[in-house]
Amino acid sequence: MQNLPAWARWCMEKPKTVVVLFLLACIVTGFGTTNLYFRGDYKVFFEENDPQKLAYEEMQNVFSKSENVTFLILPKSENVYQPETFELLYKLTKDAWHIPLSIRVESLANYQYTYADDEGLVVEDLIKKGQYDKAHIDYVRKSIEPLKNVRGRLISDNNQMAVINVTIQLPDGDQTPNIMKIGEFSRQLKAKYEAEFPDHEIHLSGIVSMNDAFALTAMDDASTLIPLMFVIIAVMIALLTRSKAASAVVFAIVGGTIIMTMGIGGWYGVFLSPSTVNVPTMVTTLAVADCLHIIVTYRQKLQKGLAKEQALAESFVINLKAILLTSITTAVGFLMLNFAEVPILSHLGNLTAIGVVLACILSLTVLPAMLMLLPVPKSIVVDENNEKVDKLGHWVMNHHRRILPYSAIILTVSVLFCFNNRLNDVAVEYFDMSSPFRQSVEIQKKYMGGMSNIDFAVYTDEVYGINDPAAMIEVDALVKWLRSQPEVKHVLSFADIIKRLNMNMHGDDPDYYKLPESKELAAQYLLIYEMSLPYGLDLNNQIDLDKSAVRVIAVLENLGSDEFTEFETRTKDWFDKLAPHLRLEAASPALMFAHIGARNMESMVWGSLAALVVISLLITLALRSWRLGLVSLIANLMPAGVGFGIWGMMSGEINMALSVELSMTMGIIVDDSVHFLLKYQAARKDNMSVKDSVNYAFHTVGRAMITTTVVLAAGFSVLMLSDFRLNSDMGLMTTIIFIAALLIDLLFLPSFLMWLDKDKKSKATEAI
Repeated sequence: MQNLPAWARWCMEKPKTVVVLFLLACIVTGFGTTNLYFRGDYKVFFEENDPQKLAYEEMQNVFSKSENVTFLILPKSENVYQPETFELLYKLTKDAWHIPLSIRVESLANYQYTYADDEGLVVEDLIKKGQYDKAHIDYVRKSIEPLKNVRGRLISDNNQMAVINVTIQLPDGDQTPNIMKIGEFSRQLKAKYEAEFPDHEIHLSGIVSMNDAFALTAMDDASTLIPLMFVIIAVMIALLTRSKAASAVVFAIVGGTIIMTMGIGGWYGVFLSPSTVNVPTMVTTLAVADCLHIIVTYRQKLQKGLAKEQALAESFVINLKAILLTSITTAVGFLMLNFAEVPILSHLGNLTAIGVVLACILSLTVLPAMLMLLPVPKSIVVDENNEKVDKLGHWVMNHHRRILPYSAIILTVSVLFCFNNRLNDVAVEYFDMSSPFRQSVEIQKKYMGGMSNIDFAVYTDEVYGINDPAAMIEVDALVKWLRSQPEVKHVLSFADIIKRLNMNMHGDDPDYYKLPESKELAAQYLLIYEMSLPYGLDLNNQIDLDKSAVRVIAVLENLGSDEFTEFETRTKDWFDKLAPHLRLEAASPALMFAHIGARNMESMVWGSLAALVVISLLITLALRSWRLGLVSLIANLMPAGVGFGIWGMMSGEINMALSVELSMTMGIIVDDSVHFLLKYQAARKDNMSVKDSVNYAFHTVGRAMITTTVVLAAGFSVLMLSDFRLNSDMGLMTTIIFIAALLIDLLFLPSFLMWLDKDKKSKATEAI
């Protein structure tokens, strides 16, 4: 044990003291977990000063709230015009007012239909209690046929689906508790009316339902995937190390790392989110990798007949530099997530980086102490797998001239397929098809065209400015232009209301379905109409209180982020040319996600470059060789190229989670290459030949590389089971990159070293 650092020797000499200090640290930091709370609303994806978030909140303050729960009513006969459907619409519309924090309920049943009679303007509900007979059904069908504000919004254009839209006024701050109450109440209503009307399907959609889905999915992941991951890794460690005691020790380290990481997060006020609930999964996987390197080498030394203390000391010395370096590079990779525009991705990076550092510390202090307390296994069986790794090493050395060109071809093809990838963030598609919310989105898309919308606010900056015919003509022109765009499925416009009022006030003469000729006349019509509207159905969702601004709501297909932002720009450019004296602003949650996706990708390019530079410098300094540093850089970039190339073949769509993949994985995949290069370098410094040095690296670290990669891939692949696409895509891509990294480090890296050093003489190794 003479080569051990003093602190490591103390840990092995005082193992009981180390374990007691470890338990105390877990208790002290663990109290911080009591401060953790969960937030599942979509606003956790945005900074407080996010420009699109501020624009949306400003629009919410000028007009009424637009966050909603939507009931999609689908008769099995695919015909809304039937008595049972009308009865369902009437009853559910009435009950929907009881949803917590609801401020507005709109449907065919309570649509404020206007017409003229002998006494003037009449405003009334389309469907009243008991009005379910054929005559009234025909009356409603005929009445709404020309209503552009109704068709495509409250009833599908093909008359197969009806919609009840409930507007919710959520308080500021943590909205998750209220969202979950609203979600639960809405599901109870859904179940009640599906039981009462078995010939109808009811689906829940809308922004509040999406928030509820965020929360439910995250909590489901936390309660299922994390325990599953623990079981898988426990079984794998026991099988790979053939030791239950080793598995127990590893999980003691893992458990302590998670408790301390999450406790520190709690002390610093970090909240749990759909991203940060994965921190235990990632920390567990990375902590296991550190432990396995020491345990696998320790057992190899025991197989050679060394005493426990000597075997453990040699394992520690062999792995110390590599574990320190790979832990630092992994932490750096995760810290680069602070370049992300999404706060919860920064939280994910910071917490995981803390966990990685803690795992490193514990694996170098507590793990040796616990191994010292355990008895030496009674029998150490010669590991046949290590012999297989040695045979793999010999095969690679014998075929390295073939491996290199094949590697170059695969890398070239992968890079070419990388160009198939494009940013395509669609927030409503973050959920797997097994998610009830995603199923509702697909149903809505099929019958209504989509649930993504952009709210356009036209500001006249003049009190009662929207009553000015000149301004309304330009607003109406905007509406007509929006309806002509192929992406737009529906447009809700105040201009349609004022034109219908003008027609009503002229005896329902269709020739007067146009904007009033004077500002005064428009103001009179609007006053009469507003005085006739019941509570909760006013026009504040479309016009502001002083009548200086009007909101036009465009419902679009569920577009990708690039398409969404392009549509916003195109609309603003068109309107600026039409009415430069009016101000047009656009905002919506869908637009917020579109912009954050684009900005996040741009930011993470810089984050990835920063990670690349820092990690490369660290490795080069650790190896004290710019040549081996360059070799490491090539070996560590190739897995990402292969991973994104395979993704380009499979999907080609890069979402918010995948945009951080390069920064996140770069620090992790360094693990195998650094261990291999350090062993190779050590052998070369001992004047071994290139071939013998490669063989030594395979023998000493090959088994550990395979073991840790299998565990890493298994741990991250558990995320693939998540219903939340950001997590499942991250899990799949990370697993692909890990497997690619292992193959590159076992095949390409030794082959490249043999080619690079082929003319070197063993005594020249001092220069390496």
